[in-house]
Amino acid sequence: MRKKGSSLGCLSLILLLLIACAAGIYAWKRYGPTKEPADLDELYQVRAEDEVTVFLNYEMQEARGIYEEGQTYLPIDWVNKNLNERFYWDNNEALLVYALPDEILTAPEGTKGAGGRRLFIRRGEDVLLSLGLVLNYTDIRVNAYDSGKQKRVFIQDTWDEVPVAVISKNSRVRVKGGVKSPVITNAVKGEDVIVLETMERWSKVLTRDGHIGYMPGSRLTDLKAEKPVSSFKAPVYQNISLDEKITLVWHQVTLEAANAVLEELLAQTKGINVIAPTWFTLSDNEGNYESLADKSYVEKAHEKGIQVWAVVDNFSRECSKNVRSEVLLSKTSVRKRLIENLMKEADTYGFDGINLDFESLKEEAGVHYIEFIRELSVSCRRKGLVLSVDNYVPAGYNYFYNRREQGIVADYVIIMGYDEHYAGGEAGSVASIGYVEDGIRNTLELVPREKVINAVPFYTRLWTQSGEKLSSKAMGISAAKKWIEEQGAQLQWNEELGQYYTQAETEDGESMLWMEDSRSLKLKMDVIKKEDLAGVACWKLGLEPQEIWDVIGWE
Repeated sequence: MRKKGSSLGCLSLILLLLIACAAGIYAWKRYGPTKEPADLDELYQVRAEDEVTVFLNYEMQEARGIYEEGQTYLPIDWVNKNLNERFYWDNNEALLVYALPDEILTAPEGTKGAGGRRLFIRRGEDVLLSLGLVLNYTDIRVNAYDSGKQKRVFIQDTWDEVPVAVISKNSRVRVKGGVKSPVITNAVKGEDVIVLETMERWSKVLTRDGHIGYMPGSRLTDLKAEKPVSSFKAPVYQNISLDEKITLVWHQVTLEAANAVLEELLAQTKGINVIAPTWFTLSDNEGNYESLADKSYVEKAHEKGIQVWAVVDNFSRECSKNVRSEVLLSKTSVRKRLIENLMKEADTYGFDGINLDFESLKEEAGVHYIEFIRELSVSCRRKGLVLSVDNYVPAGYNYFYNRREQGIVADYVIIMGYDEHYAGGEAGSVASIGYVEDGIRNTLELVPREKVINAVPFYTRLWTQSGEKLSSKAMGISAAKKWIEEQGAQLQWNEELGQYYTQAETEDGESMLWMEDSRSLKLKMDVIKKEDLAGVACWKLGLEPQEIWDVIGWE
């Protein structure tokens, strides 16, 4: 009987051991760390052998690079949007263009760099820039792991401190925080990692071999912040500026004879130091233009101590009705010829600057327009010509005028602080004080104040409601005053708009007028002075009564 009991005890013990082993195996399988390797092709979304996964500031991008000729090439559209917008691709002439402050670099297809590799490649409609080329002209730092199977590059364009830690014990780096997550790579004791995120038990890191994943935070020691140092030398734009506040007035010249009345018009003014005659109007999509320039006009202005900034526009005469700026400006050879011809005009007539007034641009023209400004600025800088650019008040529909870049490459950025209400729209003020303030504030978010000039209107609009039909016509301040007198209309000051308002019943219908006068313009000048802008501009000479000049200016 003792033998039988002893056998049963042994069986029970064995059974318990088996149960314990099974439970241990189960617990290990369920809770123990896995050695399962991660599918790196899936992790990096590899779709082709020559494809390169791109990380920007440690975030994986949708865009993909291409590995060829022993280096990575990045899509130019992605580079323009995220790193450096100054790489310009001319699809018409298959030309890569890069404008520096003092020269314009061009590279036709097949151009090779110092290492004998192409600066860019084409894949169908796509253009891709070599990573080395981008790095050469952009303030970034790059780590490339593009020689293996899962090709990838890490690009950083921020220079904030980076948390770095040392690994205290060999560790597996996993796809997610958890011991059951597949293993991406192994981190070796003594190596350092960049710590991207710290959680309660796990930390997200970038390893030395170029993988982002999770490892136990307890195995990270000597955490410290390292400050990256940039060796990039940014291009320096030597802008031209007057040594005094600017009081500019546009002079609308539609006929050669209009040049002759300059002295007569200036006699009614005071304090002007820049005049901008509308001399050059584009006439086709090949960069040709009509000119009304006059050398004696410049000489007369100079005698009075006034600079002349010749206006170049794309809209103001009959000849420009077929001009499509998105076509004209998209050809490098056309931009070059236009700029060269404008420089010859400056030599011939002796004017001091160029004022660009390109209006009603389509969004697709934006990238070509800003490239034109860059390239024009190079020639103006060489010749000592002031380059100013006219802009609408900032709004969602005109963001592509790219005021930020204008504020870097051009000398002055002018806000056309009017046309709040315009022909074809709802009746209202041409330039209420709130509209002007918003335009200045929003521009100053993009452009240094020492480059900003705010333009004010010497006109208003007379609105007439006849039945359901609303019409309007532009009317200078002098003409508006005369109309008010003829109608016997009473003006009422609107504090919110910063303007007088009146209405009158006429033979054409109910007429409404938001008046510009000395009081409303003084309010605008007060804002300009308060914001310490570079100057004021006025549209246009001849529409104003003489007393307006008592409030326009800097005295």
